[in-house]
Amino acid sequence: MGIDRRQLLGAVAVTGAAALAGCSERSDGGPATPTRPPPDTPGATEPQAGDDPPSNGPVKPQVSSTIATGLTVPWGIAFLKSGGALVSERDTARILFVGVSGEVRTIATLPGVQTGGANGGEGGLLGLALSPDEAELYAYLTTAQDNRVVAMGYDGQRLDSPRPILTGIPAALHHNGGRLAFGPDGYLYVSTGDAESADDAQDTGSLAGKVLRIIGTGKAAPGNPFGNPVWSYGHRNIEGLAFDAGGQLWATEFGEQAVDELNLVEKGRNYGWPATEGPSDDARFTNPSVTWPTDECSPAGIAVARSYAFLGALQGQCVFAVRLDGSSTGKPRALFAGDYGRVRTVAAAPDGSLWVTTSNTDGRATPGAGDDRILRVTL
Repeated sequence: MGIDRRQLLGAVAVTGAAALAGCSERSDGGPATPTRPPPDTPGATEPQAGDDPPSNGPVKPQVSSTIATGLTVPWGIAFLKSGGALVSERDTARILFVGVSGEVRTIATLPGVQTGGANGGEGGLLGLALSPDEAELYAYLTTAQDNRVVAMGYDGQRLDSPRPILTGIPAALHHNGGRLAFGPDGYLYVSTGDAESADDAQDTGSLAGKVLRIIGTGKAAPGNPFGNPVWSYGHRNIEGLAFDAGGQLWATEFGEQAVDELNLVEKGRNYGWPATEGPSDDARFTNPSVTWPTDECSPAGIAVARSYAFLGALQGQCVFAVRLDGSSTGKPRALFAGDYGRVRTVAAAPDGSLWVTTSNTDGRATPGAGDDRILRVTL
């Protein structure tokens, strides 16, 4: 048997696979879908069936305010200890400072970024991560040649010119991955997609379809299982990475025709793509912890807070809450379903709230007034 850490929604997954039969390629979020305008008064949305949302906070998950509006595909969020965050825009290559009270200003526009939004592509300026001392900002971006990780010195006001530290990550119109996260071990974790070359995900010598683990200069971190940057493999397209309080790494992964996945990522493990999608009885592969039909989720960013994983769902147009108990998971629950359109990134802020970005200007939806926006969710 495969390593079984899943909460499988089996019958529903079969339905989702059947609904998508005949689709030869699926990227992040499926076809364009119209969005509903946001509610006039922010508030809690009654979740769909599943585990209760966090009850150890002052309120249930609730959209308490809109932090910023008028953004263009906000993708990465890196919080500052002094307040606010640095935010990347995928299709403009801008890095913005966004204050908690709504101030928005451009810090830098990165050169040489290849964006594919006009063609339905997924590349551009993607994930951000600040070093623990906030002296360096790391960004994952697409160029005409590859996907790469760059580093920029940061003095609290300005960014230095980007320095490539890890190049040669395969790039394509779709499946570019792009999330960055510093782990409790001090190393930088990087998610990559298979760049539409599925077999590369099984090649531990390729950087495609992987979670990578590197030091600040871009070299492989000590203790990596294959003597290179690869930490785990067999992934199709991971756009979300987050560590829980116990130091475990959780990742969201886009499926093709069967299921989307929430995975607990561990050293050297093979997550099966393209040999399998979703759970498998093949002992070579590590099974997902949670699955969704691909037409109900399309999971992008993820945050962990108060023993829950919160996932942005592009196609699902909601935030999914999944209870975590060690390596075990509860049933997903949909929050704010349909209220704000496509949801891209969920990030845990230092004050205990979540920042949630919409993705209605990415060419796959009809933007509403004020899109795209960053919402503040209290727990």
